[in-house]
Formats: sequence, structure tokens, C-alpha cells
Amino acid sequence: MRRISVRGMRPEHGEAGVTDDIRDFWDIDAATYDRSPSHYPQRPQEQAAWAATLRRLLPEPPAAVLDMGAGTGFLSLLLAAQGYQVTAADFAPGMLARLKAKAADRGLAVEAVQTDAVHPPAGPFDAVVERHLAWTLPDPASALAAWHTVAPAGRLVLIEGSWSGRGAPTVDRLRLRARAVADLIRRPAPDHHGHYTAQMNAALPYRGGLTPDEAVALVEASPWGRARIERLRDVEWAVTEGLGPLDSLIGTHARWAVIAGR
Repeated sequence: MRRISVRGMRPEHGEAGVTDDIRDFWDIDAATYDRSPSHYPQRPQEQAAWAATLRRLLPEPPAAVLDMGAGTGFLSLLLAAQGYQVTAADFAPGMLARLKAKAADRGLAVEAVQTDAVHPPAGPFDAVVERHLAWTLPDPASALAAWHTVAPAGRLVLIEGSWSGRGAPTVDRLRLRARAVADLIRRPAPDHHGHYTAQMNAALPYRGGLTPDEAVALVEASPWGRARIERLRDVEWAVTEGLGPLDSLIGTHARWAVIAGR
């Protein structure tokens, strides 16, 4: 598997150099990103579960929603199909190119903006949503503060998952180990084209993913203030439904959302 080199990163660049390397990683990853079911679910029941979850957690359409770290557009396209006014932001041009192509094919209106997490598009927005972005930000606190400036009277929805098992209940950790054993046998295609380098990981305070308590604390320390958390069990069920008794037994990663604002 290909690794992204950081040999061109000059030490004095610090965080900026790491951000460039992370952007390059995801730009290359765009070519194969959608092959992973966890990145871009294709089955109707999964898409329906995600669409219903978004509708429940967000203000009613046609609210203006900013999708930060939109990637190839999974959330953005589900939102646009429900009548939301969607602005999709990502710093990887390859990701946005695929998002725009999908939107055009489906006749959906999505404004795509290439930018990093701490420089969101100008608002105001009624809500900001992200999925699996916070773990790969060198400075997630600054990102949350920046998002609040473009949605000061809006709502924040962070959609995350417990991928490493850290901080998870015992049953979830046991299922994680069982899935790892099953993957050794089934040998599924890799989720990404390569891995982050040690230098990239060292710059990320939440590499490996946030725990639910870390996510809540992060949001409540930001201008968004008081937060609540919700387990996305409908999505988890949809992921394993119809895949057979083994997948039903070992389940899937816990998914959850942290919500703040109005």
C-alpha cells in the first residue's frame, strides 16, 4: 500500500506542513474512497437510515447546511435530496470533483467549496454537520470555533464512531476483536490507499478517533456550548441487516452524534 511521504515538509512549517500532507493523502484517496461501504454506503436500507437520522438531528429543510469535510458527498447528497440548501466544504480537490459529478448526475444542487477546516465558507448557515472528520484535524478546537462564526444561531451535528474500542463498553470491545478476526479470514479490500505517516499521526490529538466523552467535552469547551449525545442504532442495524448471521452476531462499530446549538 502506498504511503504519503512527508520528506518535503519543512520543520518550520509545523502544522501547516502536516495539513498539506493530510490534504494530499485524501486527494489521492478520492480515487478509491467510495469502494468502502463505511465511507459511502450503497445499500438502500443504509441510505434510508442515514437520511432519516439527518432529518431528525437537523432543522427542517430548506435549512442552509454546511457539510464540513464533505468528501465525495455522502451526507451532502442525502441532504440535498431532502430539500436542504447544501454547501459542501473539503480541502481535497479530488474529493470535491467526485462530489460535483454525483450531484450533476442526480440533478441535485450542492455548492462545493475547497477550503480547510478552520476557514469555512461564509454563512450564515442554519446548521453545520461533519462525519468522521474531527479525528484528522490538527486543531479541532479552532475548527469548532470557526464553524460557530458562520452559524452563530445554528446547530452543530458531529457524527462520529468508536473505531478503536478505546473508551467503549466491554461488549463493543469484544465485538471489535471478533470483527478483526473475521477480517483476517475474509480479507476485505482496504478502506484506504495507504496509511498516515508517523509525523502526520503525531500532529493529531485524536488520532484513532474520539471517544464519546472526548467529543462532548470538546464541543462544550467551544463556543457551541452545552451538548447532547445520541447513539445511532438505526444506522448500526442497517449496516448489518441482511449480511448473514456472522455479521449480525459481531455487529458493527458504534455510531453516535454530538449535537449542540439551537
